Amino acid sequence: MTVQQDNKSLQDGHKMVRPAVVRLLLLSLGLCSTVLAVLGLFVPLLPTVPLLLLAAACFARSSERFHNWLLDHPHLGPLVRGYLAGQGMPLRAKIRAISLLWLSIGISVLLLLTQLWLKMLLIGIALAVTVYLLRLPVCAAGEEV
Repeated sequence: MTVQQDNKSLQDGHKMVRPAVVRLLLLSLGLCSTVLAVLGLFVPLLPTVPLLLLAAACFARSSERFHNWLLDHPHLGPLVRGYLAGQGMPLRAKIRAISLLWLSIGISVLLLLTQLWLKMLLIGIALAVTVYLLRLPVCAAGEEV
């Protein structure tokens, strides 16, 4: 049986990865992302929502049980459900993500890097991510966390 024949579709259209090693790696990455996201609720420099989105993507392809657990979690679920449903993300999360993005890129470009091409690459990536985040819809005020 090939990998393609062995894939199982989830309700949201993602393919569940079946090879045991890949599935275990995705599950591990999802769990690590979830732990870091929970820490990010208390540590200002850890981006909670992007880490939860990474965890949701990993779980969607590795474990339907963990994917459902994350989306149904009373505290973590609301942070990602709106984004996954196409409703956008909370304004507070959007502002925080853009601020932390530019803070980290700024420190890297001004203090850590010497190669001009690498500085330009990071600035280009930051601009692209900023435009993407700004174009996302903002959740209604009642949906913000």
